[in-house]
Amino acid sequence: MPTILGQNQYGKAENRVVKITRDGDTHHIKDLNVSVALSGDMEDVHYSGSNANVLPTDTTKNTVYAFAKEYGIESAEQFGIHLARHFVTSQEPIKVARIRIEEYSWERIETSEANSKFIGSDDVKHSFVRKGQETRVTQITYDGEKWEVISGLKDLVVMNSTNSEFWGYVKDKYTTLQEAYDRILATQVSARWRFSWTDDEQKAPNWEKSYEQVRKHMLQAFAETYSLSLQQTLYQMGSRIINNRSEIDEVRFSLPNKHHFLVDLEPFGLKNDNEVYFAADRPYGLIEATVLRDGVEPQIPVDMTNL
Repeated sequence: MPTILGQNQYGKAENRVVKITRDGDTHHIKDLNVSVALSGDMEDVHYSGSNANVLPTDTTKNTVYAFAKEYGIESAEQFGIHLARHFVTSQEPIKVARIRIEEYSWERIETSEANSKFIGSDDVKHSFVRKGQETRVTQITYDGEKWEVISGLKDLVVMNSTNSEFWGYVKDKYTTLQEAYDRILATQVSARWRFSWTDDEQKAPNWEKSYEQVRKHMLQAFAETYSLSLQQTLYQMGSRIINNRSEIDEVRFSLPNKHHFLVDLEPFGLKNDNEVYFAADRPYGLIEATVLRDGVEPQIPVDMTNL
């Protein structure tokens, strides 16, 4: 039976680039992991091995580093937009460029006043500690006309030590879980949000401010929702973002329920009054859902594993 070529793409994955911007004695860091995927007129290289339309993946790697110097890194989104536009407009065979970026955050180390007598604490503006809260991500796709920007974060661990319940659920002969009227609610947030910005005629969002504000509204909704289920909390987090950020049309969450179970201390003659818990890492409940602006069609993939 004859075969034909299906969807295909190629590029250089996980290009680690660190850009230091020196503003006098004050330095700023952008730490990115950039993956480039290109697709277009690539039938010949698959069928006959002709590389006539192939831009080497090594060249895409070099472009990432050169662009960090030429354009700087204002934001992960803007850097990805520069790259995607370049590959599509400079290489005729390339029809679609997809740029995926992870950003690792750093915060400045505050020096002690006692240290100032040696080097001057006000002069130390170049020392940083890697933040461990979450990884920022973005995916930019460009086909020469339309943009799709999906940003987000992963590995953001949050907890409410009270104001959470879970009861009234379906019970059958296999149910052993006891109803809870005061429980710990904890999860490791993986979230993606899609921007309404799709073409160069529109004013682009302030990418850095948007990320900060989306994260703020997400966390505030988590903290301020009296939760009867993680699903309810998820919906409130997404709704808060949509209602407060006009540039966002769609949000998708994947929330593993990081279970905390009360430890039975009665064998030791002790009463556990919601004080001591066992933190279980698996198995875990996995709650996933999309929250949309009314009238908007979903476009974020249901499976965000590789997004």
